[in-house]
Amino acid sequence: MSSRLNPYISFDGSARQALEFYNGIFGGELTVSTFGDFGDKEAPGADLVMHGQLETDAGYTIMAADTPPGMEYSPGTNITVSLSGDDADQLRGYWEKLIEGGSVSVPLEKQMWGDEFGQGTDKFGISWLVNIAGTPS
Repeated sequence: MSSRLNPYISFDGSARQALEFYNGIFGGELTVSTFGDFGDKEAPGADLVMHGQLETDAGYTIMAADTPPGMEYSPGTNITVSLSGDDADQLRGYWEKLIEGGSVSVPLEKQMWGDEFGQGTDKFGISWLVNIAGTPS
């Protein structure tokens, strides 16, 4: 297996909902394990996600977990997820779904470097960058 880089996102009790949301956008196979799956099923937080992983058909991987009880959670301040490529229709479609219910800080539009670029935050507080490669002149 070659090395890869992918986001690992921490949530405060909404990891399952977030992963299901991303699965609905990107498709692929989602696996989720809870703290209770590997420990006391009656313990506080047993139903929280210990590890979730989405492997998409497009080759994207998103990993996520809920912050266990007693640990500090700081939403959205330590991660940005970047999507880039040249499939404009696919990337625009992802952008529209990701920002639904969220906010846009930079509209997805042509930039001075020639690409289309947008930046926003989804409804779970995760920051996303989308860059669509421009056509060479």
